[in-house]
Amino acid sequence: MTNEKAIAEKLLQVQAVKLNPEKPFTWASGWKSPIYCDNRKVLSFPFVRDFIKSELCSVIFEQYPDADVLAGVATAGIPWGAMAADQLKLPYMYVRPKPKEHGLGNQIEGHYEAGQKVVVIEDLISTGKSSLQVVEVLRQAGLEVIAMVSIFNYGFAIAEEAFANANVPFKSLSNYQALIGMAVEKQLVSAETEELLLEWRKSPSTWMAD
Repeated sequence: MTNEKAIAEKLLQVQAVKLNPEKPFTWASGWKSPIYCDNRKVLSFPFVRDFIKSELCSVIFEQYPDADVLAGVATAGIPWGAMAADQLKLPYMYVRPKPKEHGLGNQIEGHYEAGQKVVVIEDLISTGKSSLQVVEVLRQAGLEVIAMVSIFNYGFAIAEEAFANANVPFKSLSNYQALIGMAVEKQLVSAETEELLLEWRKSPSTWMAD
């Protein structure tokens, strides 16, 4: 079993991913979706949590050994970044969606120095818009973002294009293709449903549009 499929199996095991083409979910963007991924749920399952944390650390250690600091994306990326930084013994910080409205007004929480090389930790990548906003905040603070690592990635072309345009390499532990393949293998979805699920990803913004 590949690492991508192993992660997908764990996400399905703890029901962090729900598949329901008959009663699709509505995302914040307004898109109708047959899938909903909530990696926060993994935090409640120690053995699965530990497995994903270890895989996350392996990717960072092997592919981005020159990282000076990890930065978690608020809110879902915060615990994963903290756990990875603890295991790898790296400094850690996290980035808010917007500056704090009281106190010091920080948007980046934690100690950092201009010029440091940062790996950003995200729970999932959809269109890439919110993830890349964090990259811009870090860059404006004088930090060098060398990569983003996420647990899951929907594999949208729009995200790949956005990351390429922003010159940000990214790596995800698992992805939509691997997840659907595992769901079929585990007989959680039929071949007919698999076709529908794969069709959604081609044009998620217009799928089941009124």
